[in-house]
Amino acid sequence: MFIDQVKVYTKGGDGGNGMVAFRREKYVPKGGPAGGDGGHGADVIFEVDEGLRTLMDFRYQRHFKAPRGEHGMSKNQHGRNAEDMVVKVPPGTVVKDDDTGETIADLVQHGQRAVITKGGRGGRGNSRFATPANPAPELSEKGEPGQERYIVMELKLLADVGLVGFPSVGKSTLLSVVSAAKPKIASYHFTTIVPNLGMVETGDGRSFVMADLPGLIEGAHEGVGLGHQFLRHIERTRVIVHVIDMSGMEGRDPYEDYLTINEELKQYNLRLTERPQIIVANKMDMPDSEENLKIFKEKLQEDYPVFPISAVTRQGLSELLYAVADKVETTAEFPIHEEEETGIHRVLYKHEEEEREFEITRDPDGTFVVGGAKIERLFKMTDFSREDSARRFARQLRSYGVDDALRERGAKNGDTIRLIKYEFEFVD
Repeated sequence: MFIDQVKVYTKGGDGGNGMVAFRREKYVPKGGPAGGDGGHGADVIFEVDEGLRTLMDFRYQRHFKAPRGEHGMSKNQHGRNAEDMVVKVPPGTVVKDDDTGETIADLVQHGQRAVITKGGRGGRGNSRFATPANPAPELSEKGEPGQERYIVMELKLLADVGLVGFPSVGKSTLLSVVSAAKPKIASYHFTTIVPNLGMVETGDGRSFVMADLPGLIEGAHEGVGLGHQFLRHIERTRVIVHVIDMSGMEGRDPYEDYLTINEELKQYNLRLTERPQIIVANKMDMPDSEENLKIFKEKLQEDYPVFPISAVTRQGLSELLYAVADKVETTAEFPIHEEEETGIHRVLYKHEEEEREFEITRDPDGTFVVGGAKIERLFKMTDFSREDSARRFARQLRSYGVDDALRERGAKNGDTIRLIKYEFEFVD
């Protein structure tokens, strides 16, 4: 089965907890704090492996949780950093954030890596909090939680040449006779379900990768038929080979077929029309094909070369392959992202909203609910089993202005304050 789009959950490793410890050695009175820091959590990293061809593995494993860092130890020993989780993906994988739709990584070359979710930093041990005013602190931090997100992975095939056309025009047959690929071939009225790749070699020793992509039907750009499942694979191809059934055996007009397919490519992505196109007039061994080809050339307005062939009898194949190889050699790769078009290196500054420290809402039962990424991260890194840590957390909330904001919202002594799933009592 060919899997080319999948949604998975990834989470970076949490940082290790810092430790509260003190030096206890003979002849060293009041040795002072000696708690080490926790280690950093592991990142989730995607790496391209050219041996993979589909996202099949991700159909069965959809959760990737990296290991956490080691906790800090006594004698100021820091915890070990966790080893990064490296996940192998096929070349041509585009990774997007499921919530924002932002492209995180476009992975095309063997060995290329991208950090998908970052691990959290390790918590600090009590040695870090020693001051002249408090030389023996009994507080430490827990490790920072690792970043987590749902991502959508799309596979866009890395083929030099893409065969497009209606179902049953002979694309699979053409690929099977010019390469070692073995696609299923029959007079199906429905489309090829999965793309097939084949390495094609010309008589003069040149080679390129050709993909028999699932057949297009009218409305594909809106998702009709296989729709986008087909169209995403043509985005990376350098040359489009448009296969047309010149025999008209299916009762369709070859020129109308040609216009329909090109309109679908245009509607999906206007930049697809920039690709050089070679027209293949297939099934020339059939009775009406010569007449239909003459009419087709009269109607054709674009200056695209037309190659009459018969995939069954192998008529005209060598001329076609030489022309395709020439076109591949003279056509540069098309970048998928707009900002890469000019080839000039620029720094792109994006406006990002400043992370809000906190927000306050109120439940119907009168409970004040405090939320916000910064406050929640601070809460998760606080060790409430130690009084010093709890006091430090209270001081930090006060410095952020949470106490004043609660008073403005009408909070009084004894009111319930909820943060994540935990409840506190407001003391004015």
